[in-house]
Formats: sequence, C-alpha cells, structure tokens
Amino acid sequence: MLLFTLTATLAQEKPGKEQEKISNKAPETQYHQADNNQWAKYDPPKSVTKHSVTINGKSINYTATVGYTILHDESGKALGKIFSIAYTKDGEADAAKRPVTFAYNGGPGSASLWVHMGALGPRRIRMQDSGEAEEPPYTVIDNEYSWLDKTDLVFIDPVETGYSRPAEGIDKKIFTGYEEDIQSVGDFIRLWTSRNGRWGSQKFLAGESYGTTRSAGLSGYLSDRYGYYLNGIVLISSILNFQTAQFNVGNDLPYPLFLPTYAAIAWYHKKIDPKYKDLKTFLKEVEAFSLGEYSTALMKGDKLSDSEVDNLATKLSAYTGLSKQYIINSNLRVVIFRFVRELRRNDGLVVGRLDGRLTGYEYDNVAERGTSDPSNNEITGPYAMALNSYVKKELNYENDLPYEVLSGFRVRPWNYNNVQNQYLNVAETLRTAMTKNPSLKVTVLNGYYDLATPYFATQYTFDHMYLPKELQKNITMSFYEAGHMMYIHKPSLVDMKKNVGAFYDSFQSK
Repeated sequence: MLLFTLTATLAQEKPGKEQEKISNKAPETQYHQADNNQWAKYDPPKSVTKHSVTINGKSINYTATVGYTILHDESGKALGKIFSIAYTKDGEADAAKRPVTFAYNGGPGSASLWVHMGALGPRRIRMQDSGEAEEPPYTVIDNEYSWLDKTDLVFIDPVETGYSRPAEGIDKKIFTGYEEDIQSVGDFIRLWTSRNGRWGSQKFLAGESYGTTRSAGLSGYLSDRYGYYLNGIVLISSILNFQTAQFNVGNDLPYPLFLPTYAAIAWYHKKIDPKYKDLKTFLKEVEAFSLGEYSTALMKGDKLSDSEVDNLATKLSAYTGLSKQYIINSNLRVVIFRFVRELRRNDGLVVGRLDGRLTGYEYDNVAERGTSDPSNNEITGPYAMALNSYVKKELNYENDLPYEVLSGFRVRPWNYNNVQNQYLNVAETLRTAMTKNPSLKVTVLNGYYDLATPYFATQYTFDHMYLPKELQKNITMSFYEAGHMMYIHKPSLVDMKKNVGAFYDSFQSK
C-alpha cells in the first residue's frame, strides 16, 4: 500500500471557535516549529464548538473538540497523528472528576463512526426502527439515547482509519498489528488524560467488535505501562478468544458456539417449526444441545456411527433450517459463509453476517459464498454520510483526506506475531487486569442475530476466564434481538441505553 504523506494544518480564525484546515504547507510551517524533530510536540489547532442535547428529558450543554493529537517519541520525532472527537459536559463544578469514556470500533481497520453516530454520541444517523436504512441522502438527528448524561466521551480513530495517518516518513507497520495498535491507542489515551487533567476521573473504555479485543489488551497495557487503572469496560459484540470464531480444519470449537445464532436467524426467517414461538425458550434448548450432545459428537469424529450421524443431522436440520442432507454433506459442520447463503437460497436471498435479520441478492444463486454482506451494505452509506456531513457542518472541521470508514486495505497485513502458532486470546489479559484491579467492572452487550461475534461464543469465553468467584460478579451481560450493531434496531437502542446507564450508575460518584 502507498504511504499517505501528512498534509499540513493551519488554523482559520472564527469568532469564539478554533477550526482546523488542511493545506499543502510543510510540516515545519504547519506546527510553527523550525526544528523538524520538535514540531510534533505540538498539536495542530482543533475545532471547538458549543452544543446542547436533551437526554432523558434534561438539556445538557457540552463542548465538542475535534482534531489531531500527534504521537511522538521522547526525542520529539512525530510518529503519527490520531484524529479524535471529544464531548465534554459544560457547567461541571469539578470537570476533572467527571467520568470519561474512550470509545472506538474495531475491524481491524474500522473508524469509530459506528458507535459514535449510532449509539453513544449526542447526534446519530436516523434509521428505520427495524434497523434498515432510509432513502439517501439520510438524516442526522439528536440522540436522546446518548451516553453523555453519564460520561464525557472521546471517540478515537486509530492510525489508518478515519482521518488518522502515520507521520511523514513513518512506516505504517508501527501501528498495524495487535501489540502496535494497543500501544498507539493506549498512548493516545494516556496523553489525552494528562493534557486534559483527567487522571482524577473515573475512566472507562467502550469498544465494539475488534474494539473489544483492543479494550481487553488496553486493560493490561494501560495498567502495566502507566499504572492507569480503569473503572469499567463496555464490550459491544465481543470477541476475546479468536479460536471461537476461526473455522479452521481441526478446530471444532466454532460449530457448537455458532449454532445458537444459526438457530436464532433461522427462527427469525421462519425456517423453524412454528411450535417454537418464543426465541429465548428455543435458544435455551439449542444451547443445551450445543454444549452437550453436539460437542460430544464433534469430539468423537470418525468414531460416530451411521445412526448417530443420522440422528445428529436430523436435530441440526431442525435447529438451523437447513436440509438434513446438506448437514450430512457438510460433515455435521456448517461454516458461517455457507449458512448465510444456504438458509434462503431457494428464495434467491442471502442473509447478513453482521445482522442475520437483513437480506440481499446475489447474481449467482448457486455460489458457496456471497460477494458482500447485505447487512453491511445497509449501514455503510448512512453512516459514512452522517460522519462526513456532521464534522463539517456542525463541528466546523474540514479535512480533504478521505475519511476511511472501514479501511481493511490500509491496515493489512495485520501483525499477530505475538501469537504465532496459536489463537489470539485476550481474555487472559482481561482476567489479569481484573485480578490486579478488583474494582474493574465489565458489561457485555450481545446481539442474538450477530454472526460476526456470536453471543454464545462470548458466553463460552467468559465462562472460561476462571476468575475468582468474588470477581465474577463484576461481569454483567445483556442480550438484544438485533445484530452486531444492535443499536440500529430502535428497541435495542432503547434497551441498550437503559442497561449501560445502570452500569455507569453502579459506580459510586466521588
């Protein structure tokens, strides 16, 4: 991939506001420093604007601060520039004691616009209540379900996502890997906390998808590197143990852990016996089968008798909506990308991976895999419009760089050298952080129709953390009848706000 050269930044004066503009001047001019090794010690001017939003019937005045933070080494050499948007509540008697939450998405390669413009931030993209998009060009509205009534919010775009980029002459490789990402995001969090005088605040992380992987890693990095102890972590659509989601030959773990989500999606599309009227009751039966008979059968491998295979295929067909013969032909092991194509193949539809409720069309209806995820297609346009329009029109920030929404091509190859010949499992990092800091609480949000990070795989992971019993109470979970981005579904967004609000309320105020 090409390494993008940093563009320079100049302040444009406006009454009562600072606004960042992009120009083509040299870095020395941009940062008003003659020594190229020292200019990185100073950030470009940020856009600062004032706003208000009504949450739970109460008007909240807040300040939005938008722009770059320069990461540099101790010699002053610039390494990268991280774009962030911070919302801080106005009128606090002691702002340094107000809770602060650092939020991001995952990917790797995803910017933070999803959690920002979908659930947490004071403005959000309007979707249909079901979670489907409205017609373009879409509409941004006040978010009465924002978390800003509970906590200040800092949305982070890791390097090579959003507007964030490596510094000129710096190889992107120092950012594009598990450990590299943890260090750069962790260093930003430490720097933001110090510069804003927030070490006395209650401190939280909120990550989605691979962002939950990042959060678990940060729980260790921040405490071990800086003595930066967290109060709480919100994990949205969590994946901590990658073995639970890798359909590799010889790894049978994903099959019983994905099965309840297959069942939920099949139930939603009415491919299950109508005697199962209640989703949760149905899933309890499937979960018991997954942990018991199905897991035992997979362990037996070729030792299964023909009658056992036939019996298992019958039950799997009843739970997945797929034909018995298809199950047998799949050796009792249906991988995710086959399931999303096969479930409604006869209807000419493919179901979504991020949200199995949503469907789309493919030109080749006999193909094993689809060319795109219809649930991703449903959200990309609205969210990209929301962020690009919002930062310019309402936050008075301008940048000619493309805002990288999901820049997989920019971050690849992602470095997992820390776990060569094994699966990444950051649940152990989180366990260690919780034992060092017994006050650390974690809440986990799960969507029943999420095939990217299935809820049952998440339950399995937390059931195998082997936390001391007195610390297990520090973990809570909630479940939603939606997908990976459960907040696109209006009823789930409402419930999510209630559950997360109760989580923040569980911390004693200082």
